[in-house]
Amino acid sequence: MFIVLVSLFFTSCLPFQTLNSTTYIKPKESFLLGINAHGKFLAKVTNTSFTPITIWKCPTSGGKHSPVTLNQSATIKVKVEKNTALQIENDSEEQISIQLKVRGDIGLSMGYQK
Repeated sequence: MFIVLVSLFFTSCLPFQTLNSTTYIKPKESFLLGINAHGKFLAKVTNTSFTPITIWKCPTSGGKHSPVTLNQSATIKVKVEKNTALQIENDSEEQISIQLKVRGDIGLSMGYQK
């Protein structure tokens, strides 16, 4: 009985899982979050660098849409659809850093792209 209660507790807490990360992106590169099959997630992105960044939604089926420019010290919350990646571009000549807080499906593949 105890094992069943513990299992139910952890299962009921799954929707409240979060992922927190400080991520560094090299000059002229992009960071991709969610480049795999996954459910919906909400990403809170804070630009902790001095240069603006661009955020795109990229469906795993191809293409990209909904660009947003995030200036220095700005924060945005982005609702990301099922099977859609978030691409964060660093077009500057400097390495940048961002803070990420992700809620929802956090079984997300991550990677960098030149």
